[in-house]
Amino acid sequence: MNSHLPVSSFTPSPGSARGGDLCLANAQLVLPDRTMVGSMTIEEGVITAIAEGDVVPAGAEDCGGDLVLPGLVELHTDNVERHIEPRPEVDWPHLPALLAHDGELASTGITTVFDAMRVGSIHSGKGRYIDYARKLADELLAARAQGMFKISHFLHLRAEICSETLLEELAAFGAEDRVGIVSLMDHTPGQRQFRDLTALKTYVSKKRGMNDAEFAEHVQNLEGLQARFGAKHEAGAVTEAGRLGAVLASHDDTTSGHVATSAKNGVGFAEFPTTVEAAEACRAHGIAVMMGAPNLIRGGSHSGNVAAETLAKQDLLDIVSSDYVPSALLLSAFHLAEVWGDLPRAVATVSRNPAKAARLEDRGALQVGLRGDVVRVKKLGATPLLRGVWSQGRKIS
Repeated sequence: MNSHLPVSSFTPSPGSARGGDLCLANAQLVLPDRTMVGSMTIEEGVITAIAEGDVVPAGAEDCGGDLVLPGLVELHTDNVERHIEPRPEVDWPHLPALLAHDGELASTGITTVFDAMRVGSIHSGKGRYIDYARKLADELLAARAQGMFKISHFLHLRAEICSETLLEELAAFGAEDRVGIVSLMDHTPGQRQFRDLTALKTYVSKKRGMNDAEFAEHVQNLEGLQARFGAKHEAGAVTEAGRLGAVLASHDDTTSGHVATSAKNGVGFAEFPTTVEAAEACRAHGIAVMMGAPNLIRGGSHSGNVAAETLAKQDLLDIVSSDYVPSALLLSAFHLAEVWGDLPRAVATVSRNPAKAARLEDRGALQVGLRGDVVRVKKLGATPLLRGVWSQGRKIS
């Protein structure tokens, strides 16, 4: 058993501000089991009262019938990497990048984020990846301790199995970092996410500017790394996740065999399974299924894998992640509400369910005693318009 406190035991960082008293009234409150016209009070950063009715108490904010939802919880976003490397081989100063990332997420209704950082470097070829996670994590943790962020930030380490330095990079993290999630990544061409090499070629050619010869070399290099390190690094990453006290996630499970291995490793949730077979196996093993909001909104995967809406319609979708489009998270909840005819269930996929998967018991629902992380939304047809975002009762957008 891990001796350090779980992720959910974080206390407010020094200098972080909790809002004063806040009452949102005459709102459609999206509760865990129903939508109710009522008011909600937040005191000292915590929800202290929820009452039914359209009465607007003195000093309250009249929401005029707008929806009020729990703040969104994001488990896997590539957005911070986009800010520190806005174009291939372009390095941006980390602190301004982190602050811009934080502000962007706040503006989309995300109030808790697990920032995904790659661990596992590749030093050869044009598709090389260099170690950056330890330095970036230090800067993020320092900024958080100084109360610089609008929203809650936690660490998510993306463990790239097919790399040269994974275990050394994981060893640089300790209990004091309170790593929340470790996900197992195997991007070897020809399987999992990139079973279709054409889709992979399109992706890396645009991102890294590879020609045909360079792409062939890239594929050969990754296949070689998988043969050399795959089994060792997967076992080592599972051990390291246990040492760090992190929730373990799988990534791009494709077959029932992949899921059986994930279950054996103690995986808590599956990121982006690529087939119905894998999602069904996750359900059988009690592993929560997470899919990407861009897949849901676009109507399909950019890699040619299973559509998120297909899994939703088969009752095989539990959590949604914004992945590479932060604003897609809120939009996906309203899309799912149309698919299921159940707004509270849809909202749970972007709030309560991801919070539970990450062992955050203090947020994710409009419930007395939980954090006052809330968003106010007005619907314009099928499109949600954010009218306000609060973190611990403090307005941040």
